[in-house]
Amino acid sequence: MMKLLLLSILSSICLTKLARSQSPDPFIQSVVDLVSYDSLQSDLQELENFGRKEIFDTALAYTGEWLIQSYQNMGYNDIQTDYFEFSGQQIFNVVVTKPGTEFPDQYLIIDGHYDTQNGPGVNDNGSGVAIILEIARLVQNIPTRYSLRFINFTAEEYGLVGSYHYVQEVVIPQDMNIRLVFNIDEVGGVAGLPNDTIICERDESSPTANNAESWAFTDTLAALTGIYSGLESTISYAYGSDYVPFQNNGEIITGLYEFNNSPYPHTIHDSLANLDMNYVYEIAKLSVAATLYFSYAFDTTTGTTQKSETDKTVEIYPNPFSDFLFVRAPFEFSGFSLVLCDETGNIINYSQNVTSGEYKIPAKSFAPGFYSYKITDRLGYPIKQGKLVKIRY
Repeated sequence: MMKLLLLSILSSICLTKLARSQSPDPFIQSVVDLVSYDSLQSDLQELENFGRKEIFDTALAYTGEWLIQSYQNMGYNDIQTDYFEFSGQQIFNVVVTKPGTEFPDQYLIIDGHYDTQNGPGVNDNGSGVAIILEIARLVQNIPTRYSLRFINFTAEEYGLVGSYHYVQEVVIPQDMNIRLVFNIDEVGGVAGLPNDTIICERDESSPTANNAESWAFTDTLAALTGIYSGLESTISYAYGSDYVPFQNNGEIITGLYEFNNSPYPHTIHDSLANLDMNYVYEIAKLSVAATLYFSYAFDTTTGTTQKSETDKTVEIYPNPFSDFLFVRAPFEFSGFSLVLCDETGNIINYSQNVTSGEYKIPAKSFAPGFYSYKITDRLGYPIKQGKLVKIRY
């Protein structure tokens, strides 16, 4: 992907600084610490060696087969080759599924395209592909509440062809329940520049029904940047990549894109030598943390999620938050009450008899600062309580 439009970037440095005041979750941090610089570099070198990967190039199919073999070597067995015809060529998306333990029919999609244009595409989008492979490697033996689906799309450079095909032929006919689409595209930075910021992308387009949820997940992604990587974050609008067909279908999306817009994609110079490996490494750490956080991964040594055992019942997110807070409960839980207080103890929101599903609290008018919440069941017994941070851009 080459983003030629001028980005209107909304600074979220304040959010990053707030996030860095928070302690990382020990379980998430333990997995993030396993991100391998050498593994990322090796995969990027392999992708460079394949050369140009356009639809008429044999290298495109070879790369797809290499991806399949890579996932098989990690131990994945639910690997689908989603074939379709484009311009007289049979090409395919690579789709890998890891079932969730509690919500196997609800998916966190982590995606990025593997085709290129005019060159080897090490940044666009070898960087995203290598990071997705690293996520898959590290989470393969970690249980997650929600199912994970890793998708390497093809023919993105021809107009998002692979992702449009997948949405039209899989997502819509199957009425697929998608928790979030997390797109990673062109995140290699520029060699020789201070690559210290990542753009977190959110939905600002029509239809607008799920924009608030996209903003909430993207707020959280930006906050995780400051906790689990050495990067700053900034927020901008999503466009021009494989989340767009999902976005048009009303799905919730977020994504990552490099801050320093490289001049090399779509040329023969889009090589390993012209990106910043340290930047890719930091984004890989963020991406692993985000995958664990958004999928509610389990620590197999304790049997708890990355937060606490009570989060298996009710979720409240994002933290930090900006325009909205969301409270989500599974179908078997209903009738809870939520009390939200400011830092002086004044009640600013009291919601009674909340049913199962997702409950949205408008929070744009809340003053920036610290808040406490308490959730009780219908008999008044406490379920969970904690602290939240309101931020403003």
